[in-house]
Amino acid sequence: MKAFVFPGQGAQFTGMGKELYETSALAKELFEKANEILGFRITDIMFEGTAEELKETKVTQPAVFLHSVILAKTLGIQPEMVAGHSLGEFSALVANGCLSFEDGLLLVSKRALAMQKACEIAPSTMAAVLNLDDKIVEDICASIDGVVVAANYNCPGQLVISGAYPAVELACEKMKEAGAKRALILPVGGAFHSPMMEPAREELAAAIEATTFNTPSCPVYQNVTASAVSDAQAIKNNLIIQLTAPVRWTQSVQQMIADGATSFTEVGPGKVLVGLVNKIDREAVTFSA
Repeated sequence: MKAFVFPGQGAQFTGMGKELYETSALAKELFEKANEILGFRITDIMFEGTAEELKETKVTQPAVFLHSVILAKTLGIQPEMVAGHSLGEFSALVANGCLSFEDGLLLVSKRALAMQKACEIAPSTMAAVLNLDDKIVEDICASIDGVVVAANYNCPGQLVISGAYPAVELACEKMKEAGAKRALILPVGGAFHSPMMEPAREELAAAIEATTFNTPSCPVYQNVTASAVSDAQAIKNNLIIQLTAPVRWTQSVQQMIADGATSFTEVGPGKVLVGLVNKIDREAVTFSA
């Protein structure tokens, strides 16, 4: 079974989508439609902007989403299962027909702005922890007085924690003492996939509730459950929880393989997910579109 996987924030690069725009009439039409929907020419920033301009939250998330979904539409291949890492879940839901292109883009734009606002409320961050057992990471987080939680289960031996700045710093010290190869604060704007995103979750929930979700053409393996979901209402509920819950990527990929995935194609900018899939299962057949 063919699985499509879609990257999240951080995969962006200057010039992303430009070749697509120039070589595909469908891609050009969709990019121009996106410019209209967003009310600014995001394509100018994607194709010619600086890395700094691309890092702006209101640009980054829609840019990665657009590159992914437009590329998926030009491939002419139907996936049999889909999954996306964090933001990538919205791309996956357009790819399997659960969300329309327009609704997906509007939700991603709202998500980006809501997350930006939540980041400004209190100093918060994320940190990558390498070569430490998941259970030890979870136990250390639970022992700290302050908000710090496991946020991204990326692959065995690579877990990202998220929370209030002092709590994350203290957790990093304790992780190193417990034998972590590295525990490194990441250059991100805030504590994504932690309780500190609650204001953003509430704001996005209202927009998700007001959006039509269709029955998908194939199951999506959602970050929150790490299992196949095909019911439109269940997909909607899981997407609302996603901002404050961990991304169970390792578990999602393992479940996709258990359910019969024979190949994984990363659709979007970069090759981060292909790398993670290969670390989760060395036998996995991977491609990048």
